[in-house]
Amino acid sequence: MSAKYFHTRSFALTVVAFLMSSALTSVAQTSPQTGNEFVIRNVRIFDGSHVIPQGNVWVQGGLIKAVGPNAHVPAAVRSIDGSGDTLLPGLIDAHTHDFGDALRQALINGVTTDLDMFTNADYARSIKKEQSEGKDLDRADLRSAGTLVTAPHGHGTEYGMPIPTISSPTEAQSFVDARLAEGSDYIKIVYDDGKTYGMSIPTISKETMAAVVAAAHKRGKLAVVHIGSLQGAKDAIQAGADGLAHLFVDQAPDAEFISLAESHHVFVVPTLSVLAAISHYPAAKSLAADSHLQPYLTTDMASSLAATFPRESGKFGFAQATVNQLHSRHVLMLAGTDAPNPGTAHGASLHGELELLASSGLTPTEALIAATSAPAAAFRLSDRGQIAPGKRADLVLVKGDPTVDITATRNIVSVWKLGVEADRAAFRAAVEKQKQELAAQKGGASPAGSESGLISDFDDSKPSANFGFGWQISTDGIMGGKSTAQMRVVEGGAEGTKGALQVEGEVIAGSPASWAGAIFFPGSAPMTPVNLSSKKAISFWAKGDGKTFAVMVFAKAHGFQPSIQTIAVNREWSKITLPLNQFNTDGSDLMGIFFGATAEPGRFTLSIDNVRLE
Repeated sequence: MSAKYFHTRSFALTVVAFLMSSALTSVAQTSPQTGNEFVIRNVRIFDGSHVIPQGNVWVQGGLIKAVGPNAHVPAAVRSIDGSGDTLLPGLIDAHTHDFGDALRQALINGVTTDLDMFTNADYARSIKKEQSEGKDLDRADLRSAGTLVTAPHGHGTEYGMPIPTISSPTEAQSFVDARLAEGSDYIKIVYDDGKTYGMSIPTISKETMAAVVAAAHKRGKLAVVHIGSLQGAKDAIQAGADGLAHLFVDQAPDAEFISLAESHHVFVVPTLSVLAAISHYPAAKSLAADSHLQPYLTTDMASSLAATFPRESGKFGFAQATVNQLHSRHVLMLAGTDAPNPGTAHGASLHGELELLASSGLTPTEALIAATSAPAAAFRLSDRGQIAPGKRADLVLVKGDPTVDITATRNIVSVWKLGVEADRAAFRAAVEKQKQELAAQKGGASPAGSESGLISDFDDSKPSANFGFGWQISTDGIMGGKSTAQMRVVEGGAEGTKGALQVEGEVIAGSPASWAGAIFFPGSAPMTPVNLSSKKAISFWAKGDGKTFAVMVFAKAHGFQPSIQTIAVNREWSKITLPLNQFNTDGSDLMGIFFGATAEPGRFTLSIDNVRLE
C-alpha cells in the first residue's frame, strides 16, 4: 500500500474492500479442523536453515515435539507419509497490507505469518485479539505496523482514511508512543517524495525520520522505512533504520549504498514482486498460470496478479542487481511482496518472490531462509520460522524439493497453523464455484437498451438512464461515515446540450474510508453484474471546481474491490475517455460505475454529461 502506486487500485485497498470483502466474498470461509497430534514420517525436512534428507516431525498441542531421523513417536499417534515430499516451516511474508479475506488467502497458499506494513489499526487490533484467544486458526498469523508514520499529505493520507501525520523531530516520541498505544508491533516510516514514479509527494525530513527511529528504539521497537529511491535508501540507513521495506528501481546500486547496508547490519525486504509490476517486468504471469496455484486463486486474486501500474517506472534490473550485490556482502534478505498491490496477490505472490530472489543471486535454500527463519529473526519472532522442538507447528508440506527447484513451493500438499490443517479442499471448491458463476455471467446477453452505449445525456431534466437500475447517490454513510452528496439535473450540458448531472457535497474525514458521489448501476438491481464486453471504454464530459475526482469501476471478478482512475476536472467542459482495460476489466461483469470525490476532504461540485460506453 504505497503512495507511489496510487492511481488505479488505491481505493480498492481501503474503501469497500477493507470493510466488506470478508463479509461479502463469494468464497466460503474455511473452518479449522480438530485433532492436531500427528507425525509426518519419512519426509525431507528444511528446518529453516538446513536440510535433513529424511526424518520425522512430531506435532503435539500445536507445537513441534520432536524432529529428525531418530525422532521416536508412539505408534498410536496419527501418521502422515511424507515420502518424496519436503516439509518447510510456515512461510512468512515480510511486507503485506491486510484486510478482508487476505489472511485466509495467505494461509491457503502456505503463508502462515503476515508482517503487515500498514492497515487500519482497529482491524489489526481485532485480529490480534482473536489470535490471542486461540481463534483465527484458518487465517495467517498477523503482526502489524498499524498506522504508518508520514508527513501531512504524504503517502498513506491518500486513501480516504483519517491518518495522523508528523511535521517535525520534536513530535517523534509522542507520535511513536501513540502508534504503540494503538497496538503497532513495529514502526513503519515513509520517506519517499514520489519522484521515481513521476509524482510529487510531501515526505518527512531526514531529521524527522532519524528522530522517529530513535523514538522507536527507545521503546525497544524496530523501525522499518519505506523508500523509493537509491538516495532515500542511503538516508534511511544513515538515520538508523533497522530495515528497508523496499528496494529501488530508479538507479543501479552504488558502492556507498552497499557499504552502508553492510556496515549498519540492516535487513532488506526487496519486494521484487511489486517492483516488477511498477517497471512492467512480467513476473506475475507465471503465477497466474501455474497449475498448482491457479485452483486457489479467487477472481479478485487473479485480477490483482494480472494488473499493472499505468505508468512504467524505473528498471527492474536495478533491483535485481541490488539484491545480488547485497547478498554477496551477506546483508540479510527477507521475502516480502507488498500484496495486494497491482501484480501481486496474498499468499500466491510469495512463491513468485522466492523465484525472483533465486534469479537475483540467492540459491533456492537461501531464498527459503528469506521466507522462514530470516524474517522470524529480524522481527524477533522466536517461536516460528524453524522446524525445531518447542516451535509453533506452522508447517507447509510440498511435493518435490524446493531446495533444488524453488518453484516446488507452489505444489502444496498441506498447510498447518499451530498444528491445525487448513481446509484447502473447501477453499478450492468455493473458488471453482465462483469461477463457474463468473463464466456463466460472461456468456449472458447485454442488457436491453445498452446497444448504443449511451447511458445518460440528461436532456430529459431527470437523472434517468437508457438501461440498468440507473443512478444513485453513494457515500461512506454505509460504513458509518459522514460524507454527503446530492445530485440533480441542471441546465446547460456539454456541447450545447440541454442538461447535465450535477453532483455536489462534502467529503468528511473520520471514517475508515471517505467518499461521496453518484454511481450508475448497469444491472437490474444495484451491484448486479451485466455483460457489456462489446464496449471498450467509458466516455463522458465533465467540469468541476478544479479538484481531482475519481471514476471507480466495480466488476464481479474483483469482488467488491473497485478499480479507480483519478481525473483532473477544470471549470470548463472537457471530454474524458477511460479504456476499460485501465480498470482491469473486459466489461463482461460490470456492476457499477462511480463518479465523485474520495480522499480529499471538503466540499466539491462535479458535473457530468453524455455518459456512455463505447
